[in-house]
Order: sequence, then C-alpha cells, then structure tokens
Amino acid sequence: MDKCQCSVHIKNLYVKKGGHTILENVNLTANHGETLALIGKNGAGKTTLLKSILSKNNSGGEILFFNSKGEKIFNPKIGYVPQRLEFDHGAPITVMDIFCANSSRLPVWLGHSKKLKKKAFEMLAKVGAKKIADKPIGKLSGGELQRVLLAFALDPMPDILLLDEPVSAVDRNGINKFYNIINSLREDYHMPIILVSHDLGHVFKYATSYALINHKVIETGKASELPESENVKNTFDLNLCLKEEILWK
Repeated sequence: MDKCQCSVHIKNLYVKKGGHTILENVNLTANHGETLALIGKNGAGKTTLLKSILSKNNSGGEILFFNSKGEKIFNPKIGYVPQRLEFDHGAPITVMDIFCANSSRLPVWLGHSKKLKKKAFEMLAKVGAKKIADKPIGKLSGGELQRVLLAFALDPMPDILLLDEPVSAVDRNGINKFYNIINSLREDYHMPIILVSHDLGHVFKYATSYALINHKVIETGKASELPESENVKNTFDLNLCLKEEILWK
C-alpha cells in the first residue's frame, strides 16, 4: 500500500477580514502519520486555518507542502470533511446516486454503469459504508453521513486530510466508528490529518498532537500531554482536574 509521505508547514500565516485580524503569526507543522488537533474556543480561528490550507481565504504568510525527500509539492491533493452538509432531506437521491453523479456527466435517472457502481462501492468500503449505498441521503444517520463525506474526501486518496468538527452531530457509537476509521487511514496511508475539535476527550483519545489556538498559536504539544496543560485548563475554564475532566466526560 502506497504511503502518503507529505508534510505541511505553515509559516507566519495571518488572515484579516473586515478590518479584523482572525489569525496572526501562525507557525505550525503537521508531518506524515500525524493527527494534529486544533483546539480553542469558538471564534478562535480554527476553521479559518483549515480554509487557509484549502486556499479559501485571502491570507499572508506561507503554506508549504513537502514530500519525504524534502522536495516541495506544488499541487497537493487535499481531502476535506466539513462539519455538516446542507441538503434537501426529502430529495429522492441515494448515496449511490451522489457518487455516480460526481463521476459522470449523465443525469442520475439514466442509471449507473457497472464501472461507476464498482468505484462507488470501493470508496464506501474504505469507510465501512458499503451497506448504505442504496440508502436515501435524507435517511442517513449523522455518523453515516459523515462517513459518506469522508469517502468523498478520499477520492482521490489525498496527501493531507482536513476534518472540521466532523462528529459534532454524531452519537457516541458513531464517533468511535468514525475515529477508528480515521486512525486506520493514518496508519495505512501515513497521511497527515488536521482535525478541528471542541471535545478534549476526543483529542486525547484519537489525536497524536494538538495546537491551542486563540487567533495565534498559544501552545503545541503531544495529545498525551494534554491533561497537564495549564493553558488548556485556563482557556476552557476547567476547575476540576483536567485529566479527570477529559477522560471521564
């Protein structure tokens, strides 16, 4: 299995909107095989940082991508899973319809070729969602929908994967399934994953490192060291032992 030997280096990044500074002097690195969690209060700039990597924001500074030899990657493949997807829940469209329509110029009501259906099944199988191929999208649970969006993000297999609070509308069982898939992808393909999360327990359990953001980088560290951080404790106004707060939540 091919490994994604990509790393992303963010240097002196700043973003301004409407005369307000959203991000300033951000310096971060996410290496291959790493799940970097961005944490911080609402409005701290976490999603803005992801969109800067996607080139969806006017920003200053540099965002550079390198392969395992230290050579620049100028057009990296970036997979992105949003927090939610807005759509008509009453639309008579199945998961298979969406995948085939994305790969074909023909209307979905004309049917799907065997080739397109095979590709769709392969993509869904990667995220444990093959059985819901014929399910209407309006009938998907929160966890099922996020796995479908993840399957989309993996075609083609990205050099880097971005996740913006991907389990905010998912139940506990779905959360475990989703993050187990993410960890398997990281281990199998060795891609860097940058995750925005508001749940410190998820960060501690599923990420390898974290960056505390408040319009700039307050601190970085290993996810296993999260319970010892006074900056994190102060940011989230945690009065109890932080380790107990995030482990027993």
